[in-house]
Amino acid sequence: MFTIIKIIVSAAIIGIITEISRRSPSYGGIIAALPIVSMLSMVWLYIQGETKETLSHFAFSVASGLPSTVIMLVIIGIALRHSLSFIAASGLGLTGWLLFLYAQDFIVKHINSQ
Repeated sequence: MFTIIKIIVSAAIIGIITEISRRSPSYGGIIAALPIVSMLSMVWLYIQGETKETLSHFAFSVASGLPSTVIMLVIIGIALRHSLSFIAASGLGLTGWLLFLYAQDFIVKHINSQ
């Protein structure tokens, strides 16, 4: 039952943000950039009784994914501005995200090994 509640609440939030974005892309983008999904995930984890250590690890993991997400969004924005299709722009963005994530992981491991 709790899983169904999580799905309904999460889907409602995504639906609301999508509607706001359709009417006002600027406001929708700002709202979508808010840490709504991260905070909602942490709330669900907290309600389910996860430890502070788990919540802390989750928060730091989300933060480590932000640089690659920014790269992905910039690539998609530039590609769309240059008239690429949404599918092509998304493919390029996801590829950039994955490459940056691997590069970031390699750099962090290299720094930690020294």
